[in-house]
Amino acid sequence: MNSNEQGKVLWFTGLSGAGKTTTAEYVKARLLEQGRRVELLDGDELRQTICKGLGFTREERLENVKRIVYVAGLLSKHGVDVLVSAITPYAEMRDYARATLPGYVEIYVQCPLEECERRDVKGLYAKARRGELNHFTGISDPYETPLSPDVTISTASGSLEANSNAILSWLGRPGNAPSAGYDRSQDGA
Repeated sequence: MNSNEQGKVLWFTGLSGAGKTTTAEYVKARLLEQGRRVELLDGDELRQTICKGLGFTREERLENVKRIVYVAGLLSKHGVDVLVSAITPYAEMRDYARATLPGYVEIYVQCPLEECERRDVKGLYAKARRGELNHFTGISDPYETPLSPDVTISTASGSLEANSNAILSWLGRPGNAPSAGYDRSQDGA
């Protein structure tokens, strides 16, 4: 990629434990193999650094997303493909990212709540169900399912490789632009 070319911003959204970061890491490795310049912005890591001190109210979550959008925009402006792994539970937040970031690609990482709870090695869902965590997405706070994501993958039924291939295939199609829509979960994989 030419450094003057705008990078894509692949925004992985979904419940905690859905497989956003795992999928993003795999896609990152594949893009690096293609010689692309790539950065992964992980929501958990960002909460420990540039978003430290923010809680989980709707307003604080929006501020969190605004900070991530700012960093992603700086990187993509310089030809870096940016992969963002962040729950981003509200449509308003994803709409803000889409409106602000050229090259925004929304990837809905679909996974049933029950499967996310089963995968939860940190025990966050159990704490939320016991009332020990406030504003926990999927339990005490809503997750507004994306209505028109660019790509939808299912981590409960699709393999990591198949889901990543679907994302890369969508990106590689000639003339493909964000918002064209591709639902991997309908492929039966």
